[in-house]
Amino acid sequence: MSFAELNIWTFIMIFATLLASMLVASILKRFIPFLQKTLIPVSVLGGIILLIISTVVYFTAGDYLFNLPVYGDGSDGAKTGMEVLEMITYHCLGIGFIASGMRSSKKKFTKQRAGEIFDSGVTTVNGYLIQAFAGLIITIIAVWAIGTDGMISAAGILLAFGFGQGTGQALNYGKMYENDYGFVGGSNFGLTIAALGFLVACIGGVIYINVMRKKGQIKIDTSVRRSTLADYEDENEIPAVSSMDKMTMQVAVVLAIYAISFGIMYGLAALFGDSLADTLFGFNFLIGVLLTVPAKAILNKLYDKGVIKKRVINNYMMDRISGLAFDLMIVAGVAAIQLPLLATYWGVLILLAVAGTVLTFLYVNFVCKKLFPGYRHEQFLAFFGMLTGTASTGMILLREIDGSYRTPASENLVYQSLPAIVFGFPLMFLAPWAAESNMAALIVCIIVGVCFVVLNVVLFRRSIFKKQFAKAAARHAAAGEGADGTDTLPLPSDADASSADMGDSDGSPSDMPPSE
Repeated sequence: MSFAELNIWTFIMIFATLLASMLVASILKRFIPFLQKTLIPVSVLGGIILLIISTVVYFTAGDYLFNLPVYGDGSDGAKTGMEVLEMITYHCLGIGFIASGMRSSKKKFTKQRAGEIFDSGVTTVNGYLIQAFAGLIITIIAVWAIGTDGMISAAGILLAFGFGQGTGQALNYGKMYENDYGFVGGSNFGLTIAALGFLVACIGGVIYINVMRKKGQIKIDTSVRRSTLADYEDENEIPAVSSMDKMTMQVAVVLAIYAISFGIMYGLAALFGDSLADTLFGFNFLIGVLLTVPAKAILNKLYDKGVIKKRVINNYMMDRISGLAFDLMIVAGVAAIQLPLLATYWGVLILLAVAGTVLTFLYVNFVCKKLFPGYRHEQFLAFFGMLTGTASTGMILLREIDGSYRTPASENLVYQSLPAIVFGFPLMFLAPWAAESNMAALIVCIIVGVCFVVLNVVLFRRSIFKKQFAKAAARHAAAGEGADGTDTLPLPSDADASSADMGDSDGSPSDMPPSE
């Protein structure tokens, strides 16, 4: 092997280009007022810049930017640049979630706050469900009535993964539909929905802020908490610089857990056969998050026994690892879109984007008005940003009117992940089954609709069963059990650690703004 060979440098050149595009995007945002007003994340803007360049290169040079020799042309069995971008998107999803999941918290909440967090998780899942239901209706009609070439009836469920969960999950399921069920351009379809979702989140969020500000209902909050030395090195943690750098330790823990998750997925695929391999490996992020629970339990036991004197995990550094992973995931995912392959799908894509935007806006606005009246607008921006982009987008929108995080909206966004995973987990298994046939897609659509109704009964239980709740509160008050909501409840098993949005988040803690 010669270090002068081009393929030695292709991987480095891809990462350099992705990071350079974010640097350019950051400069453009700083000097162009319009881009500042849109609140579009730098990673999304960097991806759009590369997408435009790649499309121009395609129509002039006959191939996409990342398929040029300097990025890997697929010769001699090597991966093409586009394939490497998909790999980066896939792996950064899992790494980002594991880093978020390793964060620890000892915070306790009142019964009222625990209830609001539970409601936040249910609202998140209902957002997925209403997007999946509307998306399936659109694509079932498109396939059955119009006969869109290359599309499958289940394609609409990608609206929930692209809008609701972000680039990584949209790619995972789009790729699964493309490889296993014959959906031509499925991965690009999912990535495009995710990119449209980011635009909807940023542009729609800014419009909402401006309209509400003109009505006098909200005001811009410019106060932001700054990082301190305590964020980097707590007195009970290992030192920042020692024989092994503290950041190296964080990265080692994250990658070790990710390697174990690969072993589990590989073993299950060998046990159940290759037919389930793509499905199993599509859950890389979920298996990784689940592994963080025993990993933290083992570390806590070692701390208690005195085997490890100082705490290994630093929340701030884990946030930075997840932030880097999710930035790379987004910029790579948007840059990997191949627009010419989507020429026959633009009508369906626009319908999906419009339906997803309108339904998400109306539903989230209604829920926030009814269940979060004390901080309705803050919670709306957090939910709307998350359910059309990622948790990071929700935090960016929220920061515009609640820069110091004085309302519980940021905590709801972070801690809702546990109930969201519990209630949203079945949707992940319904998605592959929906692609089996046209009838399966219709059945899944009906199931999703029924689940949406049932979970709304759970969400609005206090209004629907008002008399029963009033009687229960009276009994608790008579028994002196703190019906006023002053009792405290700890989050179970540090489960708050995983970032919001199941499939997509920035891992930012509730008391700290995410890095741009």
